[in-house]
Amino acid sequence: MSSHRLAAGLSYREAGESNERVALLVHGYPESSYMWRTALDALADAGWRALAPDLPGYGDSEPDPPGTWERHIEALERFVAELGLGRVALVTHDWGVPIGLRWACDQPGAVNALVISDGGFFADRRWHDLANVMRTPGDGERLIAGYTREGFAAAMRAESSGMGEDAVEEYWKGFADETRRRGHLELYRSGDFEKLGPYAGRVAALGVPTLILWGEDDRFASVRMAHRFHEEILGSELTVLQETGHFVWEDQPDRAAGVLVEFLLRRAG
Repeated sequence: MSSHRLAAGLSYREAGESNERVALLVHGYPESSYMWRTALDALADAGWRALAPDLPGYGDSEPDPPGTWERHIEALERFVAELGLGRVALVTHDWGVPIGLRWACDQPGAVNALVISDGGFFADRRWHDLANVMRTPGDGERLIAGYTREGFAAAMRAESSGMGEDAVEEYWKGFADETRRRGHLELYRSGDFEKLGPYAGRVAALGVPTLILWGEDDRFASVRMAHRFHEEILGSELTVLQETGHFVWEDQPDRAAGVLVEFLLRRAG
């Protein structure tokens, strides 16, 4: 079972004790480290040390305004540095993809493997409808202020067949106060894809084993993006889970964790 700890101002979950094989798992929006609960235990059982921080303002981590893309990258770097993790297998989902991959590209030699799930890293990408509302002044404020727990639960369950009451309770923490809610808008409004122009080709240039794991029915990050990653990263592996949406780690936690562990043991273990 994973344990809950604190480092560099971030709450995090950790499982396993290895210093030789370390995995760093970066959650997406609007989730927290709780999304990795099954993967953490599976990695520990396979002989890995696995750590998953709550990014600032999510889960049990305090906000650290402004809640921008860059601020989260800085928080991730402080976390890795304080714990002295060395090279890690970086596992990402949703917003964890652009946060984690920018960090990895900016810290050469920091990763020895990549797992990319349901999130983009392309300068020519376009935002989905919900993100566009959040990025629009006035509309975003009204949306984020109007969320109730019941409405949030209904929205999450509409997108994920595996979203249980326990998960809703954990992810609702990100809406606990005005500062946290404002951080959601700051994140999306900092998410200008042209910032990724200088990163073109740099993920592939890392030259590390890479797994692309995707939900076939993802309506926020189309499976076409998974195939693009696969084409651009030489030697990468692609697994698309059938009858699974954006929240792949909730919809099929055991299957996703199994694919993750098998890949890391074979390619990075």
